[in-house]
Amino acid sequence: MSNDDIMKELERLKAENAALKGGQNRGLSLRVSEKGGLSVYGLGRFPVTLYKEQWEKLLAMSEDIKAFIKANDAQLKTKQ
Repeated sequence: MSNDDIMKELERLKAENAALKGGQNRGLSLRVSEKGGLSVYGLGRFPVTLYKEQWEKLLAMSEDIKAFIKANDAQLKTKQ
């Protein structure tokens, strides 16, 4: 490979790397897992996956969760 070819390949890899890194900040997304669970991507390094009835139970207590967060605000940390 010539020096020119190496530089072109390096630029291509840099562009590909930047595109892959940029995709991480897309926000939240939902997918159906292989086992039929609902996965939420974008909250952390790994997806949060629960089955339908687990999501329904969690969503049914959303007001309780909000109240708990408000009551324990001083003890809870935020992730930057």
